[in-house]
Amino acid sequence: MKRYFTVGEANGLLGRVERHLRDALFARNEYGQAEEAFLEIQKGILMAGGSMVDRERVTRVVAKKEAARAILEQELGSLAEMGVEVKDLEVGLIDFPAWYRGEEVLLCWRIGEEEIRYWHGVTEGFRGRKEIDEAFLEGHSGESGQ
Repeated sequence: MKRYFTVGEANGLLGRVERHLRDALFARNEYGQAEEAFLEIQKGILMAGGSMVDRERVTRVVAKKEAARAILEQELGSLAEMGVEVKDLEVGLIDFPAWYRGEEVLLCWRIGEEEIRYWHGVTEGFRGRKEIDEAFLEGHSGESGQ
């Protein structure tokens, strides 16, 4: 069941969300490095005709890649379980579903921001985000107030 947040509830989760997001970003970076190393190994094998394979290095790189993939999946899964939506992992963009005047909207947060200060409609995206004002605070709700 989809979860909906108030601004206060979403702000209360930011510490946990940021930790999971940072771990996911780190794992994504580790995976990318391992993938580059693996491609270099493949290129070297092709260039040498397969005769000079450093099996230990291949094993280390594959293990690093798989471990990073598993951590990335785990962290993204943890964020999904919390009910938040990862919109752009690379820039650290997260949305928290909410209700505003009877319509579903998204509270928008980007890594590095101290609190949630923006929202947008579900079809508007990041470019359509608006600042949270008193009218929004009075007219929005979380789980219980569709």
